[in-house]
Amino acid sequence: MGSVVLKNIEKRYGKDKELAVKDFNLEIEDGEFVVMVGPSGCGKSTTLRMIAGLEDISGGELFIGDRLVNHLPPKDRDIAMVFQNYALYPNMNVYENIAFGLRLRKQPKHEIDLAVKSASRVLEIEQFLDRKPRAMSGGQRQRVALGRAIVREPSVFLMDEPLSNLDAKLRVQMRTEIVRLHKQLGVTTVYVTHDQVEAMTMGNRIVIMKDGIIQQVDNPRVVYNNPVNMFVASFIGTPPINFIEGTVLETGEGKLSLRIQRSYLTIPEEHAVVLRKRNKINRRVTLGIRCEHVHVDPEIISKYPKSQVTGTLKVSELMGADIYLYTDIGEESPVVGRTLSLADFKEEDKMTLALDMSKALYFDTDTTENLLYNS
Repeated sequence: MGSVVLKNIEKRYGKDKELAVKDFNLEIEDGEFVVMVGPSGCGKSTTLRMIAGLEDISGGELFIGDRLVNHLPPKDRDIAMVFQNYALYPNMNVYENIAFGLRLRKQPKHEIDLAVKSASRVLEIEQFLDRKPRAMSGGQRQRVALGRAIVREPSVFLMDEPLSNLDAKLRVQMRTEIVRLHKQLGVTTVYVTHDQVEAMTMGNRIVIMKDGIIQQVDNPRVVYNNPVNMFVASFIGTPPINFIEGTVLETGEGKLSLRIQRSYLTIPEEHAVVLRKRNKINRRVTLGIRCEHVHVDPEIISKYPKSQVTGTLKVSELMGADIYLYTDIGEESPVVGRTLSLADFKEEDKMTLALDMSKALYFDTDTTENLLYNS
């Protein structure tokens, strides 16, 4: 069994016993691909190293399969780790690097040969078996590192930012390779990254961390559309979600609207029910809306007559098929919209923005929690 269970895991450092990882609870199912993501210093690599046995656990229980492994050395945990810097032996060729761990186990020579050739075939590096690492590209070296992990046939793969040293094009290619490999092998994989694009595109579930604490665990689509708080909402998604402060008001028709400066945006009934329940009438809240739900094209704007604001275009970014438009709607409230690259807008143009309020999120301005989460 390749399941991994972390119960109340803690990591403390230094004389003051400062908590780097706090009350970490997570169950990873056999065969699952879980990505831990967060900013630098959030505790994600420390957690991975505790699973690997490279860091002592200060508190809690760690199970791999049915075994409590808190005090087991790395070699007895049935895991294989892929590092950021490849960690290949420069004096060995590719074949020897992949075979090294099996030779330490004193496996028969013919079994080692079969395993190495099988892994190199899966990773498409058969032609490089006689090469030294220095004669290979970064992507090829990372494949060798993956091959060394594969041949051990572990219960769990642990990957610590394995693509961060590659250029953008290679990262995309290797992301696809690792996902394909996981589907083919079905081995439980725990993958650490600071790159939210990697997290969104690779994981069955993603674990978002901040300051050593889990913020949210769910599949990427749920995290993107229904983040638990403003940190998760802003960390996941490119460009980051728009945040605009406003006041929830009653209208004369028994409905709610959100006043943003001089504009009044109609709040959909299903959102209004929650805001009433949360006692947010005549209170400040923070509206969250992603750029794909901010419309600037005249034919689309006309469909949203009750959810429009005006702004001034400050910067436009051509992103191939799309343009991101960074606008200022006043009082330090920048709003990013997205349109097709065929659109023609100039900086300092006055423009109308239509917000699709059916896609809006509402955050408590003080606690930063998503008011619609689990509502």
